[in-house]
Amino acid sequence: MSNNPDRAAYSVAALLKQKGHTIIPVHPKAEVVHGEKGYATLEEIPVKVDVVDFFINSELVSRNVDRAIAIGAKAIWLQLGVIDKASVERAELAGLTAIMDRCPAIEYGKR
Repeated sequence: MSNNPDRAAYSVAALLKQKGHTIIPVHPKAEVVHGEKGYATLEEIPVKVDVVDFFINSELVSRNVDRAIAIGAKAIWLQLGVIDKASVERAELAGLTAIMDRCPAIEYGKR
């Protein structure tokens, strides 16, 4: 997640925060986004993470799903167009809920 308002991650994070979810930005630059302290990696986050929301290229999903499993996340969410069936299966085998090719902003809009 970055401070670039042209990126979907920026607006989706704003919506999730507005809906009462805690957001924790993760990006190599570790930027503060929407007033929330950022971290360069998932492993640096000092609190328990429920859901890791992936706004990355599909080619990067596998290694990051492994990181989500390693930190004890409860779920992974792969955004629209982010597809990695093998990683979703691996996450589910590890006990995580896995959602692929969907957007939480769209799902909130359906309610």
